[in-house]
Amino acid sequence: MTDAPKTPSRRWLLAGGAAAAGALTLAACGRKSESAAASAEGKAALPSGAFAEGKGPEVTGAKLGFIALTDCSPLIVAKEKGLFAKYGLPDVEVLKQASWGATRDNLVLGSAAGGIDGAHILTPMPYLLTTGQATGGKPTPMYILARLNLNGQAISIGNDLKALSVGLDASAAKARFAELKAKGKPSQVAMTFRGGTHDLWLRYWLAAGGVHPDKDVSTIVIPPPQMVANLKAGTQDAFCVGEPWNGQTVNQQIGYSACVTSELWMDHPEKALGLRADWVDKNPIAAKALLMAVQEAQQWCDPVENREEMCRIVSGRQWINVPLADILPRQLGEIDYGSGRVEKASAHVMKFWRNDASFPFKSHDLWFLTEDQRWGVLPASLDARALVDKVNRSDLWREAAAAIGAAAPAGDSRGRETFFDGKVFDPDNPKAWLDAQPIKSLA
Repeated sequence: MTDAPKTPSRRWLLAGGAAAAGALTLAACGRKSESAAASAEGKAALPSGAFAEGKGPEVTGAKLGFIALTDCSPLIVAKEKGLFAKYGLPDVEVLKQASWGATRDNLVLGSAAGGIDGAHILTPMPYLLTTGQATGGKPTPMYILARLNLNGQAISIGNDLKALSVGLDASAAKARFAELKAKGKPSQVAMTFRGGTHDLWLRYWLAAGGVHPDKDVSTIVIPPPQMVANLKAGTQDAFCVGEPWNGQTVNQQIGYSACVTSELWMDHPEKALGLRADWVDKNPIAAKALLMAVQEAQQWCDPVENREEMCRIVSGRQWINVPLADILPRQLGEIDYGSGRVEKASAHVMKFWRNDASFPFKSHDLWFLTEDQRWGVLPASLDARALVDKVNRSDLWREAAAAIGAAAPAGDSRGRETFFDGKVFDPDNPKAWLDAQPIKSLA
C-alpha cells in the first residue's frame, strides 16, 4: 500500500535535517556484522560501526515492562530472538505488568527499588509522569526513545447495544446513552488509563458523535486483559483497547468492533518505548544499544511473512497468553468486525516499521498533549512544545538508526493530520485545534 505524502511542519523540519544527513553517511554501518562473544570483563562487542566510542554498554541489562497487548511484540521479539544480547545487553528482562497503573508505579520505583527502568507504554504516559500529573504531583522524568507501532486498536461494543448498529459514527448510541443516564444508570465505557491513547481515541469517537465523555456516559478505567471478561459480565457496555482483546471479543461472540482506531486517524501513533530519563542519562551507550535492538525487532515484525511466527511467539503463556486465533488474523489485515462486516487485506493493519512507524514524531506527541489539555488531564497553560522537546528523544532514535543502517525522516514533524470527521490538526497551531472542538473539558 502506498500512503499519501505528508507535508512536514516548518517548525520541526530543520531540527532533524543534519541528523538525517549523518544517518545517510553511516547507512552502511552495523547491519552486516554479528556481535562477538562477551569479553572476559563481561562486555559484549557490538556490530561493526555501532559505537564510535569503541566501548560496550555501561550495563548488561535493563528491566522493561510490558502489557499483554500485541503492540508489545518488538520487545518480546528482541528478547526471544537474542537481539538485546546481540547489542551487548544479554540481561535485559521483559516483565509483564498487570495494568498501566502498575507500569506507572514500577517506573516511579525504578529497578534499583524493585521496579523497572522502562516500558512498552501508552505514548502520553511519559509526559504524565514527567509532569507529575500521573504520580501525585511528584515528577518522574521520562524519555520517549521510539514509537513501537501505528494502528492496531479498536472500539468494541457489547451485544446489548448491537441492535443500534453503532459504528464509526457514535451518534447512533446518543439517544440510548441519554436514556440510561436519565434512569440513573449511565452507560459504562472503558479505557485503560486516564489521559492515555485508548482514553483519547474513545473520547474523540464519542465527542465526534455528539456524546460528551464526561457528562453523557461514565468513562471508567479497566486493565486491557480484563476488558473481555468485564464485557461478558455485563459491567461495561463498550471499551477501547489494543489487540488482541477486540479480536477475542468477536471470537467469543460477546460483542463487535464498532471501528478500528485507524479509521479515526489513519496510521496514528500508538505505543512508545519509554525509559526513565536518569537511566538513559547514566547509561547512554546502553540506551543506544537497547534502541538498536528494538529497531531491528520492529523491522523483523513488520513483514507479513513474519507475522504468524511473531504471533506464535507473543501469544505464549509467559507473554500475552491467548489462542493464536485471537491474535493472528488482525495482524494479517483480516478483520472480522463481528457485525457482518469482514475485511481482507485491510489497510488498517498494525505497523511496526514501514511508513516511519518507529520514529517518534514530535508533532504526534504534541497532538496527544493537546488532547490531554482538551479533556482537563493537563492544564491549558502548559507549554506543550517545550515539554515535547524535553521528553521526546528523536535525536537518540536517529543515532541508533544510523548505526544499524536505517534511514530517518527529514524532520521531526509528519505535518498536518486529517481525522475521519474532517478536522485537521496543524502542529504549528495546536490552539486552533482546541478552539475548533465544540465538546471539551478544559482545566
